[in-house]
This record gives sequence, C-alpha cells and structure tokens, in this order.
Amino acid sequence: GSPDLVGWRLGVTAAAKPRFPPRRRRCARQPVMPLSGAGMRLHGWVGLPTASRSQADQQYFHVNGRLVRDRVVAHAVRQAYADVLFHGRHPAFVLFLEMDPLGVDVNVHPAKTEVRFRESRLVHDFLYRSLHEALADTRAGSSVQSVAQGTDAPHVAASVPSALQSGLRLGVGEPLADYAALLGRSPASVPSAPMPDNAMYGFAQDAEAGQVPPLGFAIAQLHGIFVLAQNAHGLILVDMHAAHERITYERLKASHDGEGILSQMLLVPQVVAVSEREATVVEENAERFEELGFDIARGGLQSITVRRVPGLLAGGDIQQLVRDVIADLATHGSSRRIEEARNDLLSTMACHGSVRANRRLSLPEMDALLREMEATERSAQCNHGRPTWVQLTLPELDKLFLRGR
Repeated sequence: GSPDLVGWRLGVTAAAKPRFPPRRRRCARQPVMPLSGAGMRLHGWVGLPTASRSQADQQYFHVNGRLVRDRVVAHAVRQAYADVLFHGRHPAFVLFLEMDPLGVDVNVHPAKTEVRFRESRLVHDFLYRSLHEALADTRAGSSVQSVAQGTDAPHVAASVPSALQSGLRLGVGEPLADYAALLGRSPASVPSAPMPDNAMYGFAQDAEAGQVPPLGFAIAQLHGIFVLAQNAHGLILVDMHAAHERITYERLKASHDGEGILSQMLLVPQVVAVSEREATVVEENAERFEELGFDIARGGLQSITVRRVPGLLAGGDIQQLVRDVIADLATHGSSRRIEEARNDLLSTMACHGSVRANRRLSLPEMDALLREMEATERSAQCNHGRPTWVQLTLPELDKLFLRGR
C-alpha cells in the first residue's frame, strides 16, 4: 500500500525463483502535492538537487496518462531548478499533468511521444510555479542526506518555529561582527550545545522527545571553513560560507520581490534592429514587456525603440537582454530573463556579503547559522548548486571504524 515499498519476484525456472522482498527505503525526492489551476492538475515527484544526474535519463512526464517529451515542459523544469542545480547536472522527476484533452494536440509525432499545447505559455507558467514551490520546501534539515547512502537517505521532516522567519534582518554591507545578530538576538539568547558529562545520554533523550533540531547543535569549527554539529542521526558538516551565501541570497530576493520591478528611463532611447517577426512579438506582448519593467514600442517594420528598462539591469547590454526576452516569448510564450539577470546580480552581492573562510565563530554563532538554514528556503544548496551540508550517520561512522564486526 505504500509507494515507498517495492518488491520483486523473478520466475526463471520452476526450481529457482529469486525473491527480492520490499525494503522500507526512501529515495531523495520531493513529492509535488496535487496543485490545480487554469484547468490543470499536477502531481508526482521531483528529485532533490543532491540526487541530480549527469544526463537526462530519469525524466518522465505524463499528459493525461500518456508519456511524452516536450520542449515547453523541459524549459519549465530547467527554470524551476535554475539556482539550486549545479552546472551541467540534470534533475530526475516523474510528473503527471491532467488537463482538458482539447488543450493538447497528441498527433504531432507518429509515435505520439510529442505533443503541442494550444496555450503553451499557460502550461509553462503553471509547471514552473508548481515545481518552484515544491523545491522551495527543500530547506536544510528537511531531509537527511547521507554521505554514503546518497539518494537512499531517510527522510526526516523539519520542524522550525515560524517565529524564526520574522526576525531575519541583514544588509549586504553590514559587518559580520556578530553572526547571531542575524536572528535579531544577542549571542547569549541563542541556544548553544549543552555538553555535560553524560552528553550522549542527554542528547539521546532529547532526540526521543523531539527536542533536537534537524541540523542539531554545533560542537566545533574545522579550519575556519566547516561547522561540525551533532543531531539525532550523527554528525552534520556545514560549509559555512556556502550556507550563509544562500541565506543572504534568499533574503535579498525576498526584499526585491516585495518592492517589485523598478524601472529606469534611458537618457537616450535605444533603437534595436530586429526581424519583422521579432517586432511583431514585441507588439503582441506589450503588456508582458511592461510587467517586466520595459517601455518598448515598435519603431518600424524591422526595428523597436527601448525607452525604459529594469533599474538593476540598466548598466548591462540592453540590446542583448531585449533580444533574449523576445526569443523566450516567441519560443515559450514567457520569459524569466529579467528575474534570472537580477538573481545573478543578487547572487554576486550575496557572495561578497557572506561570512568568509577562516572567520572564527563561537558556538552560539554557529547554532544561529544552523537555525537560519532550517528556516531558509532552498538552503540545502548554495547559489551555485553546491551542497551546503552533509550528514554522516552513526552506522556510517561505525563502519569507518569497523565497529560491530
């Protein structure tokens, strides 16, 4: 009855019938809770970024029960994973989309493995939003990623007080003299790891009572780079710069999302030479360009005039940015170029504003970092898709020292 339990029985000969009984094991995947909107419903599973692949060989997408491959779907998935997946890696997923059969043409290919959506932009945006929300829940501590077991690591639900979310304050240029200040508290008020003589016994009692946070409590710092912590499963290793970089990055994004896209008028309007088809795309998507922070109008049969651009990107290559947005709108019916370009800038700011290697942290400061990670979306990966923490379980540590043999 459980989707996590699968058993096999092979009938080779009458004499030999190997059995492979089901084992209670969970792979590193995130369920996509059934989401509905615009006449569509999506459910299934997406692989965690730490379970990515070197090739796109574990991607299964179904439309009304039919297994298909589609460029719009592939693009929406890539964008949803954009800032949590390491360069050159591919996510694994099994997804099921249910929609009005009249909204999809299944006769594009003789094998019926390709489809054409009549409202491709609507489908693209629905898929992107759904997967983006699912991946946002993969914060540090929401799953225990074992070093040795990899994708077979057990799943542990995170329990982080929502009050932690309300006190997050950090300016990028703010000196990091006291890391615990990130929580709006004094160092003395941040819980540190109690280490009495019977620490292991007391820790086990806390674990049974559910009092140990997912990432546990800090016990030491290694070479000014890694934070070592003890949780209910064993040892946690945290790359403190990568972890703080993600925390700062998510906070910057939230701040800018709250302000909306701020536009800036160009001192001299730019005339961009385009094809007739591209100029038509601009005309047909005038409202969409305005939502993205542009003031663009068709200036002729094969030209457009740009008068206003998103403020954060005013110093960049305006013509190339406009061409990229036009290409996205023409191909996929939507574009996230502005958000991607903005996020690139915010990522750079977060990198420079994060705690650096060789900075010594106290136990309360390290514990503050762990609590921030548990409260921050996507904090299991840094802005570049690298893991921010790993788990060494007690059985893995026992194996290293040949214990129990």
